[in-house]
Amino acid sequence: MDYIRDAWYVASWSHEIGDQPVRITIMSEDIVLFRSNGEVITAMEDRCPHRSLPLSKGKVLNNSIQCGYHGMTFGLDGNCIRIPGQNIIPDSAYVRTYPIHEEYNIIWIWMGDKKKANTKDIFKLPQFDDPTWKPHQGDALYIKSNYLNVAENLVDPAHVSFVHPTTLGNPESEDVKVEVDTSGDVITAWRWIRDAPPVGFFQSFGNFSGNVDRWHYYYLYMPSIAVIDFGSAPRHLRITDEERHKGVRVFAIHLLTPVSETECIDRWMHLRNIQIEDDQVGDSMDAMFRVAFSEDKEILEAIQEEELRPRTRNPVRLAIDKAPNIYRLRVRKLAASQQDYIEN
Repeated sequence: MDYIRDAWYVASWSHEIGDQPVRITIMSEDIVLFRSNGEVITAMEDRCPHRSLPLSKGKVLNNSIQCGYHGMTFGLDGNCIRIPGQNIIPDSAYVRTYPIHEEYNIIWIWMGDKKKANTKDIFKLPQFDDPTWKPHQGDALYIKSNYLNVAENLVDPAHVSFVHPTTLGNPESEDVKVEVDTSGDVITAWRWIRDAPPVGFFQSFGNFSGNVDRWHYYYLYMPSIAVIDFGSAPRHLRITDEERHKGVRVFAIHLLTPVSETECIDRWMHLRNIQIEDDQVGDSMDAMFRVAFSEDKEILEAIQEEELRPRTRNPVRLAIDKAPNIYRLRVRKLAASQQDYIEN
């Protein structure tokens, strides 16, 4: 499986982790998350080195976690600090720990070489700190699909007309060419649909009285973060790429965490430049996003099922596959470059 380990992934939304241990799985590794003293987040291998009971079955003490089987207790650095009834602590009595960082109500985890973990590399958009934009967290969507297929879907404007006909797309975009730029670190795919009816999403939130010019810009950040910049503006404005701020504009952000070869979690949120003082608008947008993302989930899970079946021929490749193909190539190269670390 092509996993990029030297990268920051979302382990959880902040509100999901309290002083009770929580088990998560990333890249088939089971991890326990907990807060000590209500503040510090710790991530550890979720397996006691004695009899393999998950530490998430134990309890959090002061700056430590205690195994629920025989009471072995581990400090925040992963080293055992107490074995009930025994003074000598073996050198092998420890669990792996993972670098953790919490920012913007998101808990990030580093899955690779600890020496390479730098919080400056954590994904962040400038709009997170811009008072003219409103961030709003959504859900943690579990998808029975390889994370690569989900990431590809998030750099693919062409599917919107067919998968999301009532929310994010409509027939007017079906034959509009998709543009792609793979020259930089971020893979970009986009298209403009000029002088067309607004899609269902902007019928609800844009208050447009006639046709609009609308755009979809898909940005895919390695290894598995996507930002979809989409919006609409009255057609008479004839806005350009650089003038998207003049329209009703929303960023849908997808933070993908690979769980296993056939599972992932899509934690999604949005940023908007309209009605930023009205929290009910964010909730209403979430409701429409849930409809759209459940449509993606259905498609992607069906694809995953078929990919597990025997294949009699190679898939057909289309012009719209350029961005996904480049993405897969970059993932393979990055995964191969980290192979020595993984094996050692």
